[in-house]
Amino acid sequence: MLAAARQALILDEVQRRGAATVSELAGRFEVSEMTIRRDLDALVARGALDKVHGGATTRRQPGAPSTDEPGFRAKRLRQQAEKEAIATAAAALVEPGSAVGLSAGTTTWALARHLRQIPRLTVVTNSIRIADELHDDDRTDLAVVLTGGVRTPSDALVGPVAVSSLRLLHLDVVFLGVHGIDAAAGFTTPNLLEADTDRALVAAGRRLVVVADHTKWATVGISTIARLDDADVLVTDDALPDDARQTLAEHVGELILAPTPQTNGSR
Repeated sequence: MLAAARQALILDEVQRRGAATVSELAGRFEVSEMTIRRDLDALVARGALDKVHGGATTRRQPGAPSTDEPGFRAKRLRQQAEKEAIATAAAALVEPGSAVGLSAGTTTWALARHLRQIPRLTVVTNSIRIADELHDDDRTDLAVVLTGGVRTPSDALVGPVAVSSLRLLHLDVVFLGVHGIDAAAGFTTPNLLEADTDRALVAAGRRLVVVADHTKWATVGISTIARLDDADVLVTDDALPDDARQTLAEHVGELILAPTPQTNGSR
């Protein structure tokens, strides 16, 4: 197959799925990973895709509509190093024996992997991916509670069923992943039903910790989940711009900047 034809098929595949890894594409087109990397470089140079560590995603459009909601696969491949650094810092805030709430999202999904190391936890989540990540038949001291609800493109369970299941719960700490952070709009999401569910999760917690990488700054979704000053802690990465640091430090209870290793393709 000629390179141009293969690149057109790769573009179709990534646009259809939202994201794809180099290994997946190499298997799909029966070529080497090096060939796929060259194809992705060509597509990125044309402005057709965004290249991320280990693969590619659909192109992120500046000023995207406030209802634009990328799928879980696309978001999972973006800012991987930053999300891992944030997850490490956030996990340090969890005490053994706690009741923890995790909203749906790829940053909270990264956090879930670290929570597996903490004993005697009860985790409440509206994320199928997080519940799967935490499931362990050999753990008797880890309880995972999954809300019901309607599934969104980001694999969150939302809607009246999810909200009603959260209203009677009392959690020690809630970790909230968000689509956007803005000085005026606060913490936002592009999904109205997800906003209702996240607000119910926030209300169930005694302490709110927002986990979000630096690219969420100055992004606004259609619905506000919480104001900036509702957050007891915001954990983000050290690529956050100076103006954002100043604004957020004035509003959130505590601002934690997780150091991110500088690796090729991580930004």
